[in-house]
Amino acid sequence: MAIDTHHANQQHNPKAYGMKLASLNDDTRDGRLIVVSRDLTRYCAADNIAPTLQAALDSWSDMAPKLEALYRDVEHSAVPCERFHEREAHSPLPRAYQWADGSAYINHVELVRKARGAEVPESFYTDPLMYQGGSDSFLAPREDVPLGDPAWGCDMEGEVAVITDDVPMGVSPEDAAGHIKLIMLCNDVSLRGLIPAELAKGFGFFQSKPPTAFSPVCVTPDELGDAWSGNVIHLPLHVDHNGEAFGRANAGVDATFSLADLIAHAAKTRPLSAGTIIGSGTVSNQDENGGPGKPVSEGGLGYSCIAEIRMIETINDGEPKTPFMKAGDSVRVEMLDADGHSIFGAIEQTVKAV
Repeated sequence: MAIDTHHANQQHNPKAYGMKLASLNDDTRDGRLIVVSRDLTRYCAADNIAPTLQAALDSWSDMAPKLEALYRDVEHSAVPCERFHEREAHSPLPRAYQWADGSAYINHVELVRKARGAEVPESFYTDPLMYQGGSDSFLAPREDVPLGDPAWGCDMEGEVAVITDDVPMGVSPEDAAGHIKLIMLCNDVSLRGLIPAELAKGFGFFQSKPPTAFSPVCVTPDELGDAWSGNVIHLPLHVDHNGEAFGRANAGVDATFSLADLIAHAAKTRPLSAGTIIGSGTVSNQDENGGPGKPVSEGGLGYSCIAEIRMIETINDGEPKTPFMKAGDSVRVEMLDADGHSIFGAIEQTVKAV
């Protein structure tokens, strides 16, 4: 189902104030809910409203107005605040009742399946792929990515993700849009060397999908202004690998499915509980000629994962040259607004041998 670019999220109200939320990593399982200033420099504890983000989502209609009021107070310096350090934040939901990742960007699906020698069925263009990931323990946005064996082929995947309230079974894409309460970024780590054998069993990912990390801050759709349209974000996703620009793909371009489409897909046969996280899949753009895209170093928009550039290298040179991540390698995932300011803070991770 292609995105109707003329059909914005019906629930989007450009006059709404919006807000930014985070969870301080306080050595508890679910963190401490805080409201963060728009410029990501200050925060105010919100645990007098809801102790955790999950608690706020469980009663969102009651909690959201109170949290928005606190956000206004933070912006107007009307309440005492403390300095916000992204390194002290956990993923907004340190654990979740559900984490499911979709396939909004078919260019990515085409490339990684070609790398495995697999064809892309026609149904993939109308019926999104989705897998259910481990949600019992996410990595913090500045936490090391553990890697047991370099042969596993550790890869980053830069994505956009949304958090829902309670979603009824059978929801339409149009109504699903109203259940998007918060938006964040994601590094959905993949172990490429383990994927083919797992998929060959015909039962999906498990060992090849280790813990995921999300951005330090999540935001309401209204906080994104005009950049949130058609239930996707129309901004580039910045992915850096070992300190070099690796990907600048625009999350609002080449999306075959919107995040509302993915929610509706997940809820076709079952309801989704408040706190469900739905991912976009790896953000991926074609080049201006409809090709698979060029590296940033060659003037292109690059890639949000290593598997894509390896496929391009195979097409051009007969074999991949860019290695997967090893111990000591780093990845940074961030998104900037039109003025160049970080919206969600940055995921900054280093691979660590374990």
